[in-house]
Amino acid sequence: MAFQKAVKGTALIGGGAIATVFGLSHFSQYRNKHGALVQVQAAEGAPARKDHLPTREQQLLALQSGEEFDVLVIGGGATGCGCALDAATRGLKTALLERDDFSSGTSSRSTKLIHGGVRYLQKAIMKLDFEQYRMVKEALEERAHLLQSAPHLSAPLPIMLPIYKWWQLPYYWIGIKLYDLVAGSQCLKSSYVLTKARALELFPMLRRDKLVGAIVYYDGQHNDARMNLAIALTAARYGAATANYTEVLRLLKGPESGRVCGVRCRDVLTGKEFDVRAKCVINATGPFTDSVRKMDDQEVPNICQPSAGVHIVMPGYYSPDNMGLLDPATSDGRVIFFLPWEKMTIAGTTDSPTDVTSHPIPTEEDINFILSEVRDYLGPEVEVRRGDVLAAWSGIRPLVTNPDSKDTQSLSRNHVVTISDSGLVTIAGGKWTTYRAMARDTIDAAVREHKLQAGSCRTMGLQLEGAQDWSPTLYIRLVQDYGLESEVAQHLASTYGDKAFEVAKIAQVTGKRWPIVGKRLVSEFPYIEAEVVYGVREYARTAVDIISRRTRLAFLNVQAAEEALPRIVDIMGKELSWCEQKKKEELETAKTFLYYEMGYKVKTDQLTDQSEISLVPSDIERYKKRFRMFDKDKKGFITILDVQRVLQSISVQMDENTLHEILNEVDLNKNGQVELNEFLQLPTSMPTAFNRTIQGMQR
Repeated sequence: MAFQKAVKGTALIGGGAIATVFGLSHFSQYRNKHGALVQVQAAEGAPARKDHLPTREQQLLALQSGEEFDVLVIGGGATGCGCALDAATRGLKTALLERDDFSSGTSSRSTKLIHGGVRYLQKAIMKLDFEQYRMVKEALEERAHLLQSAPHLSAPLPIMLPIYKWWQLPYYWIGIKLYDLVAGSQCLKSSYVLTKARALELFPMLRRDKLVGAIVYYDGQHNDARMNLAIALTAARYGAATANYTEVLRLLKGPESGRVCGVRCRDVLTGKEFDVRAKCVINATGPFTDSVRKMDDQEVPNICQPSAGVHIVMPGYYSPDNMGLLDPATSDGRVIFFLPWEKMTIAGTTDSPTDVTSHPIPTEEDINFILSEVRDYLGPEVEVRRGDVLAAWSGIRPLVTNPDSKDTQSLSRNHVVTISDSGLVTIAGGKWTTYRAMARDTIDAAVREHKLQAGSCRTMGLQLEGAQDWSPTLYIRLVQDYGLESEVAQHLASTYGDKAFEVAKIAQVTGKRWPIVGKRLVSEFPYIEAEVVYGVREYARTAVDIISRRTRLAFLNVQAAEEALPRIVDIMGKELSWCEQKKKEELETAKTFLYYEMGYKVKTDQLTDQSEISLVPSDIERYKKRFRMFDKDKKGFITILDVQRVLQSISVQMDENTLHEILNEVDLNKNGQVELNEFLQLPTSMPTAFNRTIQGMQR
């Protein structure tokens, strides 16, 4: 009863004061103005959408044709691809160059949320900052668009905010209800309050001690790299000449006017250099914004202050299948999300100043900070283990800031469009959710500045690659028509949308009774070999492209990604005619990527720091052979079940508790899986009887 009274009283205590700040009439107008946004088609007049996706080679030929483009975009992240799509759908002759792969930078390393920003609304209210408020309002409108334009890649997600102090209930309830109110008719679902019992029922891992209740609100979630790629592919289908692995070396300027008129670029894969001419060049390079601006003018001051955000991935059992968690005030004032994603759990993010680099690396300090915050919110019966971190990554946010500012945590992600004296258009800042609005503002500015012949923006309601004929039951047809596993079919439908049929058509026969087609790359994930072939058609040119962006293996489990690499390289080698030396190079490059950028190194260092292997080389080789005997399925680790199976096959009996204690002794990362470097600890940690058994296995 007291709980209910507190909730009801909240509206009376705080509602009027907050409404006065912004004006109830403003909210009403916003509802009326934007209430009609439902699934709509792109405006009439957009060019025809191609049924056939041009190859990368065809795109490069278009870029080298010598013809002048209306718009040339530098950068293949969400914003750059959004600019290319916006320009192409207005009928402008458009080019896009990306020196790495589409979404290889920040756009693939996000929290995977499509959101307005609850914390930004809080800052807007507390500081009476109308700019922050306007950013949240725009982001909530764009959230609705993004969910509708690619429903196969995105969906609403309920997020729980646990309440541990009574006074927090009215405070957070007002904030969340205002979040709904600002969204207006674009509110995904209304937020609601939960009792303690109901909160624990929906999120049983929560810490029960002092829990008062919880508030649940809704935001969106997506597969960020696939969403970015869908934007790029859609732009290509509307006629944009898009090329990944094409680096801009310098800007070209007219000898008399001094105006930017194109770029000198290089095909990274072949080394060939060529010029691309354009009436307008757009700089959409995220954290690298200032480096391109300095190609135009060495003396220009920096406008971006990069901030690093680290995320970790843990097993799916750390969170419910369809409920996220928000920690609104961590020990150092940051915000931590704890979200289900791709049947795993994402936790993050940190927020700290960093240098700009193409290869950001997560640190052990950041990983441990996130784990510490997670422990504070989960019950003591849930042991949060360092070894359960299956992957970790760092993304660099391109925050727009005053160069004198030192506190990146106080910065918003408002975007700015600037135009230099030489006509270079730069779009900087912003956030994933607002990529379309950012692109709209950028192309509007480009059209005005360069007097381009184009109409207004036509991307509102435009469906992205795979969305046109997608339905929630599409996967059933994949199972029935092609004989795919249900899990694989669901994965293909939610990744490729209506293009999933194209993947299914090239899937290999398994030779089994069921499934009929669809050989998995690794047993525990639904990715199949046909996706590698299809990934090459989607412009993948390296093994890293496949494990991190065409599939998400590297972001879900670095060990599984490493296990899949040899087969991925073999398939790509056939598709792209790689020689043996090239295949070796690709394998090593991908392993280096996993080791440094996806958290493998910090995990290995953590194990090495705790362990000491005291075996001579000949002993190490013997124990490696024994490890492979246990690891019959080539998983890269062994479990107690593997050991029991082998012991039974040689008629050796051992008490299960004793066996569990032995393996737990060498399971340094405490994840129930003994990896090779841990297995090599056995000679010094196991009892004599078990030692004799292991040593006698190959005699």
